[in-house]
Amino acid sequence: MSLVRLDDVTKSVTLADDSTLEILRGVSLEVGAGDHVSIVGRSGSGKSTLLNILGMLDAPTTGTVAFEGAEVRRMRSGRLDRLRGNNVGFVFQQFNLLPGRTALDNVMMPLGHARGRMFWNRRQIAADMLERVGLGHRIDQLADRLSGGEQQRVAIARALVRRPVLILADEPTGALDIDTGASVMSLLDEVATETEAALVTITHDLHVAARARRHYRLDAGLLAPADLTRAFEASTLAEPVPAGPVTVGMSPEPAEEVAG
Repeated sequence: MSLVRLDDVTKSVTLADDSTLEILRGVSLEVGAGDHVSIVGRSGSGKSTLLNILGMLDAPTTGTVAFEGAEVRRMRSGRLDRLRGNNVGFVFQQFNLLPGRTALDNVMMPLGHARGRMFWNRRQIAADMLERVGLGHRIDQLADRLSGGEQQRVAIARALVRRPVLILADEPTGALDIDTGASVMSLLDEVATETEAALVTITHDLHVAARARRHYRLDAGLLAPADLTRAFEASTLAEPVPAGPVTVGMSPEPAEEVAG
């Protein structure tokens, strides 16, 4: 059984002039436990919208979304909130940290709704996760006093602290230098492997995308498998890309992309 499945999903919005903007057009995607999927695409292609639908933060205009075989649109809001909180970890591009609260407070936040030992040990669990992302010495620092790269690592620690079965990362290395970005992606891979969680990464960085086992490109609202080998050959990047299934070519993306 798949963990999360999208069937013929569309997403459209009505603009001020009453015209319709199509963001996603007939997207189908199945992600299983332990899977690692990367999605690349230009700014405005709908990547963040797709991630929000996968994480059940947004609903499609048409089509179906199912989590562990249960159709999401049939769930009441309370059940959906609990399902998302217990099972999905988000790494947001804009961090969404609580200003005026420490790094530790921010990482502890998802554990406030946990049960049993995880709830009572939430402070130590959060501190251990901050240690894993290299911020053990910054746990008492206010989030808005941290650098952009440090805030990104706090956001990643917060996403992983409940050991979710589905990790959704929107440009997880966008605010990090190359070495720190590589270590963060290794951490995401490591935690996902430990818990057999699925990891879906949205990125414009071909090296980050290449770490996944399956690669997709979202273009004009259409999702298709991507050939990262051809993208590397067309770019100035010199590092090799891991071998994998290839079907549809992909052009290299600009270095300064804001996910759409």
